[in-house]
Amino acid sequence: MTGASGKRKSLAEQQKLIEEALRAAEGAHREELEKQRLALEQKIQEAHAQYERAKSMAQLTKQGHVYIISNIGSFGENVFKIGMTRRLEPMDRVKELSGASVPFDFDVHAMISCDDAPALEKTLHDSLEKYRINRINLRKEFFRVKLEKIINEVERHHGQVEYVADPAPLQYLQSLEYAENEAA
Repeated sequence: MTGASGKRKSLAEQQKLIEEALRAAEGAHREELEKQRLALEQKIQEAHAQYERAKSMAQLTKQGHVYIISNIGSFGENVFKIGMTRRLEPMDRVKELSGASVPFDFDVHAMISCDDAPALEKTLHDSLEKYRINRINLRKEFFRVKLEKIINEVERHHGQVEYVADPAPLQYLQSLEYAENEAA
């Protein structure tokens, strides 16, 4: 009996050791699962943050200014460029357009700040399509139309805006004056 009793005791001890080993293994496994859960939670948070950034950037990329400019010295009367910019300083775009490719600076009739500048620009282009100068290259945003018609369309689709009906085309006027004085 002593042998059987000892054997039972030995088996009980082994069973106890096995149970402890299983608990330890479960603990290690549980620990591994917890690490995986935390890693997944971190990935979910990162994905959510990335989504929020993308959403914010999409909203930011829509914000901007729609401008209505003319260059009477280069294109004559009633020719307007209707474009948009997302720049923080929208006049930088006008200055850029007034570069070496045109003899005179552009004059600003309106600079319209809006939450969805691309949509307003497209709406204006669509509503003024029959006045478009270049009907082949739609990236050329020049229209031969009265300013009042443009402003009516802006106000219809965007609301009341401030605009300058007759900005003084200083360089052009000064050039005309200089030419007249030279001829005299």
